[in-house]
Amino acid sequence: MSQLNRTLVQIQEREVMERIKYLLKSISFVILAAAMFNGSTKAATDLKFSLDWKFEGPSALFFTGLERGYYTASGLNVTIDSGKGSLDAIPKVASGTYPIGFADINSVVKFKDKNPDAKVIGVMMIYDAPPFAIIGRKSLGVTNPKDLEGRILGAPATDGAFAQWNSFVLANGINASKVTIENVGFPVREPMLAQGKVHAITGFSFSSYINLKAKGVPASDISLMLMTANGLDLYGNSIIVNTDYAAKNPDLVKGFLNATLMGIRDVVADPASTVKYVIKYNNVAREAVEHERLEMALRDNVLTAYVSRNGIGGIDYSRFERAIKQLGQSYKFTRRVRVHEVFTEKFLPTQANRMIN
Repeated sequence: MSQLNRTLVQIQEREVMERIKYLLKSISFVILAAAMFNGSTKAATDLKFSLDWKFEGPSALFFTGLERGYYTASGLNVTIDSGKGSLDAIPKVASGTYPIGFADINSVVKFKDKNPDAKVIGVMMIYDAPPFAIIGRKSLGVTNPKDLEGRILGAPATDGAFAQWNSFVLANGINASKVTIENVGFPVREPMLAQGKVHAITGFSFSSYINLKAKGVPASDISLMLMTANGLDLYGNSIIVNTDYAAKNPDLVKGFLNATLMGIRDVVADPASTVKYVIKYNNVAREAVEHERLEMALRDNVLTAYVSRNGIGGIDYSRFERAIKQLGQSYKFTRRVRVHEVFTEKFLPTQANRMIN
């Protein structure tokens, strides 16, 4: 056998072994779900799940579990509803209108600061890094954080990324007095940067970047400054639950998280096929655009170095404590909010079963 043939055989063998490993892990998750509910013949329990935003590429992380029957295997009849922003799901879940949702954990921290007895808590961290970013144009002189000095930053007043501005300033030694902040509306944020009316904007990375390209800005001209790559320890979006519901239905919550994990593994293995589920529920979305958005979210927010080492869903408590302190640089707390008030790992699968690769 020639060296070339031997190399090709070795490559094929490696690919087969990787596929077998993936299938074995997937089977183990199915067995876990089946064991939890013992192949139950009981009617599936209805469960409403609220997203933070409309159905876009990253929603495949949840629609995959729905479409491939993982939630059903866990004894759940899940309905996924869209949201209206990072704050939207929190009061819905706290009030019990939705037993479970998806929300920015930083917003949960602030909500719990003002409402200490609120019945809501994070149970599975999906975005180990938030999509908060400063997006500039190299042709307008903005490549790095310090380049913002002497320039105009377009930022909607209620933007989740702009809420971290003071922390970003401190982490990067920016002289904030030299940056002109212009309050812009969400619909005109990217158009204004595309037209050169502002030099940079705040926004979510996988939204603003794609919107700018759609406005004709070349990718090579876009400088994407992720806040977690520039000094911030913040976490991103987490699955949140109503604490009363979780106390009464711990197995259902565990089943939902396990089924979600199974779907996430499928998305990571094949984003191109699983993004099609998003298009099924949002037929005005463009598949190529949502595929790119999903790939960005996986790369920058989901599959971080921490997740590669420790699996998805959990947190580093020391980092979370630092994150809460950083939030205090941009937000005035009324009391000291502790990590255990806003997040728990007790409903998660074991760490070994949370590994993605």
